Amino acid sequence: MIDPSKNVNTGKENEATAARKASGYGAGEAPRWVDYSRCVHCGLCLNACPTYRELGLEMDSPRGRIYQMIQVENGRLPMGKNFVEHIDLCLDCRACETACPSGVEYGKLVEVARAQIEKYYHRPPLTTLIRKLFYYEILPYPGRLKFVGKLLRLYQRSGLDKLILGSRVLKLLPGRLDQVARLAPRMEDPFFYERMGKTFPAEGKRRYRVALFAGCIANLSFARLNDATIRVLTKNGCEVVVPREQGCCGALHVHAGIRGIARDLAKRNIEGFLAGCFDAVISNAAGCGSVLKEYPLLFEEEDKEFHEPAKAFVAKLRDVTEFLAGIEFNTELRTMKVRVTYQDPCHLGHAQRVRTAPRKLLAAIPGLELVELKEAEICCGSAGVYNVIHNEMADRLLENKMRRIDETRAELILTANPGCLLQLRAGVKRAGDQRRVLHVIELLDEAYRNAD
Repeated sequence: MIDPSKNVNTGKENEATAARKASGYGAGEAPRWVDYSRCVHCGLCLNACPTYRELGLEMDSPRGRIYQMIQVENGRLPMGKNFVEHIDLCLDCRACETACPSGVEYGKLVEVARAQIEKYYHRPPLTTLIRKLFYYEILPYPGRLKFVGKLLRLYQRSGLDKLILGSRVLKLLPGRLDQVARLAPRMEDPFFYERMGKTFPAEGKRRYRVALFAGCIANLSFARLNDATIRVLTKNGCEVVVPREQGCCGALHVHAGIRGIARDLAKRNIEGFLAGCFDAVISNAAGCGSVLKEYPLLFEEEDKEFHEPAKAFVAKLRDVTEFLAGIEFNTELRTMKVRVTYQDPCHLGHAQRVRTAPRKLLAAIPGLELVELKEAEICCGSAGVYNVIHNEMADRLLENKMRRIDETRAELILTANPGCLLQLRAGVKRAGDQRRVLHVIELLDEAYRNAD
């Protein structure tokens, strides 16, 4: 049993700060005493944590990871392979925050711990190379991302991807490359980049002027979801602007501990969206929206002049379900007699605390039967690129999720995050059935269009 009194509860933050000088943490952002001292190690987070539920290991629980962060700060644990593996295995799903009675902001802690790992821990050369290419050289640059998307689209259209997967040659390679390859999103045509800089008028009287945050990878593989989002918003009296100046939100960078690039991306988005006079900035991706709403955290210690603009930006940020449920939305919807279930995306339910809004929208569709999903709050295993990096653990979580979905006997599976869509679609495909997996907004779009 962990005894917190031996680690942090000295009563003085300056003692922990002094200990930092001899610890494994270096300069820059790191877990702070004021944040981790709120953890009383009660253990109420344990059953909420997906990795602890699967492994039953204390060091793979939220309080266990906080304990390790403390030990690194106090110089009692090196920032070595063991520490990094336990921190990396965390999904950053934030379920522990919902369960925590002390209000520990665990997401903030694990993200800055990863920032320290990124600065001071030397990963294997191949891992370092892949991370550099993806996070540093491709993701922040729309032109490069678009080029990669075109190559992937050509690869998929040629049928080469099906040929390679069908040949089982990937099973001969080390790791779980065969399983990872099956998670690759389909590149859509046209890419959503073609909509950048455009304005879409409201249907009928304009009630709101909103900006759509389009994302980065979503421009390639969820372009039709973005189109559906625009149609649903215009149906609800919104003039929708897609600012050309926007870029990647930086969510994947924040989760990987690459906070410098995340800050640069945040600055671009803050300046781009604040330059327009919008009633709201809309996101249809829970993972993106979570980080967008937490932009001020990036500027607490670095580039502090952006802290207030970040807060002004966040004041306008809404998840699309949150925005629609908060207005008198258009209820002229076609009757859809279908049995559905809804999977709560972690970064919508736990991080943004948006749970009732999607259900309110679904309840407005005539004939729809919503069957609540048991353990809907437990992560499906997507978690950004987690299902690629930690595919075995992600698969275990997906199997649990699909078992719960099967219990509902739902004909249609709904969620509100692109990453969850990919993961759940992989689960459905593996099961060999024909059930569709849709974003809540995609279903609303169908209901609106069929009502015409």
